[in-house]
Amino acid sequence: MEETSIAQTAQRIQGEYREMPGLSLTPEQARRLWGLDEVACVAILDVLVDLQFLRRTTRGSYVRRDAA
Repeated sequence: MEETSIAQTAQRIQGEYREMPGLSLTPEQARRLWGLDEVACVAILDVLVDLQFLRRTTRGSYVRRDAA
């Protein structure tokens, strides 16, 4: 996946989490939803965690950091 494509996909993921504040996805669900391979999906989600946009729950799902 190219760098610009990664950035665009990360922006798209952020947009979808903003539109649906209660969105909670496992890595597998995220891969299917956004049509990503495992490595790219986990890398993007981890970057969004590092940027404190997402957090990973104890069950392994990704949710918006500011969501309850």
